[in-house]
Amino acid sequence: MKTLFLGGGNMATAMISGLTASGVPSAQIHVVDVSGEALSKARALGCRAYPMLQHAPVDAVDVIVLATKPQTLQEAVASMAGNLSGQTVLSICAGVRVAEIARWLGGYENIVRAMPNTPALIGQGIAGLYAAPKVLSMARGHAETLMRATGTFAWFDAEKMLDAVTAVSGSGPAYVFYFIEALMQSAVDLGFTSEQARAFAYATFSGAVELAKRSDEPAAVLRERVTSKGGTTAAALASMDAAHVKAAIVAAVKAADARAAELGDQMAQG
Repeated sequence: MKTLFLGGGNMATAMISGLTASGVPSAQIHVVDVSGEALSKARALGCRAYPMLQHAPVDAVDVIVLATKPQTLQEAVASMAGNLSGQTVLSICAGVRVAEIARWLGGYENIVRAMPNTPALIGQGIAGLYAAPKVLSMARGHAETLMRATGTFAWFDAEKMLDAVTAVSGSGPAYVFYFIEALMQSAVDLGFTSEQARAFAYATFSGAVELAKRSDEPAAVLRERVTSKGGTTAAALASMDAAHVKAAIVAAVKAADARAAELGDQMAQG
């Protein structure tokens, strides 16, 4: 599968690393980016790199991954309009809907959207996928191969669900880091050193997640098992409930979903 990445940032690099680790020859991977640093990284991975799309073999690849900043995507793909013939176009640009990409590509419709997240950088990502109605079946396979290289994925029938994916898993790592920050701060306030706070917070979070993954029981049941009536955990959770922490988290994710939809609307007007 010959692949061209339009944009060579962190997510593109993660996908390239995953592809090569899975056996795809790096010589079959092409990267286009205006950044000399990005091109150097691509070449260090064994890829072929180009400063301009016009220099890249667009007509000789199977998949074109759109990995630029959303604001620059329209200009970046302009030269491809009317020049595509069956290639899978996979966009990982947040907020840019299939209809806009198709319009910028002169009506081309073999487009799949993906919303990955930053744990893809270590092969632990999860992505939401959406395929335009007229996408070829092979394009779905291409998208799955690319996403599997950096973690796991799930398909959605409605494109608007990618806004929810953005809110839950795309932005989700930031929520986790936010909670870890708070846990580390409380540990320091209670007398831990910074190193101890980091070690305990990270191990507690990763251990709890792994325990949940290995259990068939819902998170609520696992939480209850840690909570003894009148105990320390009960006191902590009562404090969180009094501060409406759960409701605040739900509201925050819904705010991210609304903002993702708003950004999509803005791009559609561009």
